[in-house]
Amino acid sequence: MSEHTDPAPSSSAGAAATTTQTPAEPVDDLVSSRHQLVTDGGTLDYTAVTGRIVLRDEVHEDGTFKGFKPKAEISITSYVLDGDDPSRPVTFAFNGGPGSSSVWLHLGLLGPRRVVMGDAGDLRPPPYGLADNAESLLAVSDLVFIDPVSTGYSRAVVEGKPDAFHGYTADIESVGEVIRMWTNRHRRWMSPKFLAGESYGTLRAAALADHLQSRHAMYLNGLMLISSVLDLSSIDFHQQRNDRAHALYLPTYAAIAHYHGRIPGSTLAEVLAEAEAYATREYPYVLARGNRLGSEERAAAVQRLAALTGLSEEYVDRADLRIEHWRFFGELLRDERRTVGRLDGRFSGPAASAIAEHMDADPSMDAICGPYAAAFNHYVRAELGYENDLPYEQLSRRVQPWSYKEFEGRPVDVTPRLERAMRQNPHLRVHVAYGYYDGATPHLAAEDVVAHLQLPAELQANIEHAYYEAGHMMYVHEPSRLQQSRDLADFVTRHSAG
Repeated sequence: MSEHTDPAPSSSAGAAATTTQTPAEPVDDLVSSRHQLVTDGGTLDYTAVTGRIVLRDEVHEDGTFKGFKPKAEISITSYVLDGDDPSRPVTFAFNGGPGSSSVWLHLGLLGPRRVVMGDAGDLRPPPYGLADNAESLLAVSDLVFIDPVSTGYSRAVVEGKPDAFHGYTADIESVGEVIRMWTNRHRRWMSPKFLAGESYGTLRAAALADHLQSRHAMYLNGLMLISSVLDLSSIDFHQQRNDRAHALYLPTYAAIAHYHGRIPGSTLAEVLAEAEAYATREYPYVLARGNRLGSEERAAAVQRLAALTGLSEEYVDRADLRIEHWRFFGELLRDERRTVGRLDGRFSGPAASAIAEHMDADPSMDAICGPYAAAFNHYVRAELGYENDLPYEQLSRRVQPWSYKEFEGRPVDVTPRLERAMRQNPHLRVHVAYGYYDGATPHLAAEDVVAHLQLPAELQANIEHAYYEAGHMMYVHEPSRLQQSRDLADFVTRHSAG
């Protein structure tokens, strides 16, 4: 069932201004509707609100406060259980990119409706499907999905400069401001509060925890880091003479090779255990030796890496024992003229060229984009009642180049901010979710970063880990989606109690 409330007028509901007149002052553009969701625990009555809210800057000139200046219109969708309980948990969720909207977590895992698209090897044809998500996190937490500037329907104001938002600090500040505003307007300061981020969204979430606590004294209960990357050097193959990523990617290569039948006779658990042992012990030594490595040692390393990755010994030798990920995705099934997915190595697709150096496109991304676009564009209009002629930017390239000016001359690494947030708030809990077939943020790299957090033992105990036989968006795999839904609901429930 749904009941709609008409939106307030907005400067953007049609399109950008086409005259030379001063653009109208933007106003919030929100639509409210009421719905029900049947779950195993009972029926949930909830209110959905979607549209755009206006962010404003305080203006100070010559020491004088001049008021507020609109700077951006941010698209959000919130779900609040009827009853308006100010003590109920609330989770603020976003994806990554940079340049990604929140549609993936929204319609893939957390929200009350979900995409039905099939899975690797069994994809549904267009126009795909949309179904109730009986496992929605809404059962234990209200939800707010946020699209950063230039993603979703979010834009800088007319005649504003979107580049001002396309960077590490500006992104954290703008998303943090949305969270602060929503909390104020809904009187939710006494609610347990959680952040859920995926991919670059985990980097954003870790920095946001520090920002919200330091800037607004808004202390959080927990972070849900899905497909985590907190230190970009852990996955950077192109940093000068950086061998770290080669070792940390190895178990992911092994898992993908096993899935596609290139490592027969072993279970996934056995393959992972062997690859992780080699990647954390002998392999770093082999790489560190450089041309000091003896011929017998090198031959043994070539043989071992070929066995663990499913690649030929000739290829491993020519690669100088260093297998870059884009090349691996194109090489593993080259004899079949297929490439494997980066986001999810279980997916494969025809190669554009059988002699290309690396894959031309990611078959897992190709499989996922269409179903989510169809589902959201239908859902937001037909079920939530929101109309906007702007394209909903699932993955926007307009945010590039993304500014990391704060990290000039050093790797992008937010672990010091996470450490600070956990020291400042010893009740802050962290849930880290890993996909074994994730070739974008490999599980061993994320583990390694977490293992090097400089925290006392009592705060290290605040971190928990969950693993899934799936990829970057592990919820595409139905058994993983069901298990992850249970895991996140349990995490929120355990860490919401006083």
